[in-house]
Amino acid sequence: MINALFVSGLAASPTVVATAEKGSAISTMTNMLGGLVIVLAIIFVLAYIVKRLNLAPSSHSVLKTLAVMPLGQREKIVLLEVDGQQYLLGVTAQQVSVIDKLQSPVSVETESFAERLRQAKTK
Repeated sequence: MINALFVSGLAASPTVVATAEKGSAISTMTNMLGGLVIVLAIIFVLAYIVKRLNLAPSSHSVLKTLAVMPLGQREKIVLLEVDGQQYLLGVTAQQVSVIDKLQSPVSVETESFAERLRQAKTK
């Protein structure tokens, strides 16, 4: 079959070669853009997971959130530390209220990333 194309002159024809090059360029560009879309989607999904599970360490500031306990859709209790003093706060959509200023500090166990990931997998 290939010999017949060379003999008839179709394989050496400039239109056939240009069409083949256009097709390969378009398929290469499509593959590259498809790969880019997949990589960007993976990045956004991983960023959402890190944000949702609070896996990113918080900045070293004066205020430290030690624990958060959701009570409802928009209500939660927060254990906050300011200059070594701990406060228990009630947080709603409309306000933040101090429930108690703790006299003795509460120790909160911090979990490693691997433990949090295992917990997330089992949910």
